[in-house]
Amino acid sequence: MKVVVVGGNFAGSTAAMEIKRKLKDKVEVTLIDRSEDFLYVPSLIWVPIKRRELSEITVSRRAVLEKRSVNFVCATALDVDPDAQVVRTDKGEFWYDELIIATGPKVNYDIAPGVREHSCYIGTPPGAMKAREKLEEFKKNPGPIVIGATQNAGCMGAAYEFLFNIEKWLRDQKIRDKVDLYWVTPEDFLGHFGIEGMPGGEGMLKLFMKMFNIHYRTQVGIESVGADEVKLSNGETIQSRFVMLMPPFVGVDFIMNSPKLEAMANGFLDVDGTYQHKKYPNVWGAGLTVNVAAPFTAKKVNYAVPKTGYPSDVTGKMVAENIIRKMKGEALKSKKWGEIPGLCVMDAGKKEVLLVSNHLFKPRVFAIMLPNVFYDINKVLLEKYFMWKLRNGYSQLP
Repeated sequence: MKVVVVGGNFAGSTAAMEIKRKLKDKVEVTLIDRSEDFLYVPSLIWVPIKRRELSEITVSRRAVLEKRSVNFVCATALDVDPDAQVVRTDKGEFWYDELIIATGPKVNYDIAPGVREHSCYIGTPPGAMKAREKLEEFKKNPGPIVIGATQNAGCMGAAYEFLFNIEKWLRDQKIRDKVDLYWVTPEDFLGHFGIEGMPGGEGMLKLFMKMFNIHYRTQVGIESVGADEVKLSNGETIQSRFVMLMPPFVGVDFIMNSPKLEAMANGFLDVDGTYQHKKYPNVWGAGLTVNVAAPFTAKKVNYAVPKTGYPSDVTGKMVAENIIRKMKGEALKSKKWGEIPGLCVMDAGKKEVLLVSNHLFKPRVFAIMLPNVFYDINKVLLEKYFMWKLRNGYSQLP
């Protein structure tokens, strides 16, 4: 049996290595990704402030995958014909019996005028390095800073983390008194996170904002971003010398260029709780590439649900197991995105908040936010664990 995996970060690499680990010589697994390196995305928040270098949070995909007997092809996947069961890339065609699409998202920088040109985005290596360069210039002539998320965005957690890390960085640089720091978000309230919040979360974040003297605006979108100002949907204009915004995610070109996949309007795959394509039973979605409907209705400005590393890892394992179950004629496992446990460590500038719940979305049996105001030791340990796990290809571990 031939399994082709398109996309090689959390979900894709986990699925590829798990299938090969469990089926051994019964399967040939090929993973296709345009990058040679695996990237530990959560630590990108530290790159702009020089707490991490990119080399510290990347791992060679080829070395790890080949050690686990998974074929690695560094190529750009162009499209797929699910009827012919072939993936077309810029380095040739690959036939498959089972296809796993784990491409992750593409960023919609054109959500509002000027976002692409005048704001930073710290979710990619080039974006994080651009933010680093701009912060170096900013130190010479400090002024107002705007950090937050645009309308339709879903990754509010990373923006919150960057906000508090920047506040700490400003103090370390001894320029905090020269900077008005603003947080802007489409969320209905602080700490919604696209999951309808956690018990005590709004109050905790309000306390943080007051403690760190951060001005905040909720239920706002971005009208436009200029060279020295940010215009909000409520009519307010905030002067700015540095801007970092989390734009919305949309589906990648590979999916949009494959019309037979019948993707959603946002370019994500419509799959059920088994992560199996609804039309093609030998096509699977894993990680951020799957469509996740919001279980809430925004009161004023639209925003989306979070798609993070832990659910991606879980869905990668589920797809691997379901492909094996399908081979054996067994019933498939089903767990919708919102039913996956919520496990997150939110960094807050050498402080942290632990978010734990039995389900990502409501209803939940339990949910708790625990602040650690002394040191972000759990965030650091989590990074070290995942990097160790990745370097060794221990896909079976949590």
